[in-house]
Amino acid sequence: MPYNADAAAHQIQERLKSIFQLIREIENERVHSETNLNQIMKAHEKVTPDDKVTPYYQQKLKTLYNLAVQDAYQEEELLRTVLTKINEIRAIRNERRIQARNAGNKETIRRGALMKMLQSTAATLPLYVGKTQGVKAPPLCGAIAAESTYIAKMGDMVAALVKGSEEEENWILAEVVHFNSTTNKYEVDDIDEEQKDRHVLSRRRVIPLPLMRANPETDSHALFPKGSIVMALYPQTTCFYKAVVNQLPTAATEEYEVLFEDATYSDGYSPPLNVAQRYVISIKEGKKSKN
Repeated sequence: MPYNADAAAHQIQERLKSIFQLIREIENERVHSETNLNQIMKAHEKVTPDDKVTPYYQQKLKTLYNLAVQDAYQEEELLRTVLTKINEIRAIRNERRIQARNAGNKETIRRGALMKMLQSTAATLPLYVGKTQGVKAPPLCGAIAAESTYIAKMGDMVAALVKGSEEEENWILAEVVHFNSTTNKYEVDDIDEEQKDRHVLSRRRVIPLPLMRANPETDSHALFPKGSIVMALYPQTTCFYKAVVNQLPTAATEEYEVLFEDATYSDGYSPPLNVAQRYVISIKEGKKSKN
C-alpha cells in the first residue's frame, strides 16, 4: 500500500472528533449518574437503622439502584468506545510511521528519547478490564502467552532472537514490519536506533509482547508467580535477559521486581530491578544470562 500521509491524518482527525464527542457524552452520563446516587443517599437518610423499611421505600430503593447500575453500564460502554478509538489512532500512527520509513523517510530517535518512549508505551499499555466477573483474561494479557496460531501485526513490539556480529544469539526488542504467510517468516526492525537492522526470522524466533496489562487486583492469574523464570528487558537497554520474578505488582500501575542472572555478582543475580509488564515474557531455552 503506498504511503499516504494525508489519508492517515484524516483518519486520525475523524477519530479525535469522535473521542471529543464521546467525552462530552461521558460527562453528561456522569452528571446523570451522580443525580441518581444522590437520590439513593437521600432515600437512605429517610430510613434510620431502627426503622423497618416500608414496601414503598423498598421499591423506591430498588428502582434507584437499578437506574444506577444502568448508568454505570452506559458509562462503561462509552469509556470502552473511547479506548477503542485511542487504540485505532495508535495503530494508524504505527502504520503511517512504518510506511514513511519504508518510503525512505527514516526517523532518528536519540537513545535517551527512545528509553523514555519505551517506558511511556509500557505505562500506557491498555489495562484489561473484563466485562463479566469470573471471566479469565485473554491471551497476550500480562503473562498469558499468545495462541499458537497468532500472528503479530505490523507495528507490534516483539522479542526477536537474532544473531550478532560474532554469531552470538540475543533476544532483542523489535518491531514487526511484515509477516510473509508463504514463507511463514517475520520481517522485524531492531528498535535500537544505533543498529537499524532488519531481520527475517521464523515464527519460533519471535515472541509477541503483551497487548494488555493485567490488573493484580482482579486478574492475578495473568501474572507470573513469584520465583518464575522469565525473560525481561534489562533497564535502559533493548535486550531481554533471563531473570527471576522477585516481587509481583500489587496495583495496575506497578511493575515487576526481578533479579537478572548476572555472573558479576557473588550470588549470581543482580540487585532487584523494576521491569514493566509489557517487557516480561515467558523464558525460551538457550538464552544466556546478563553479563
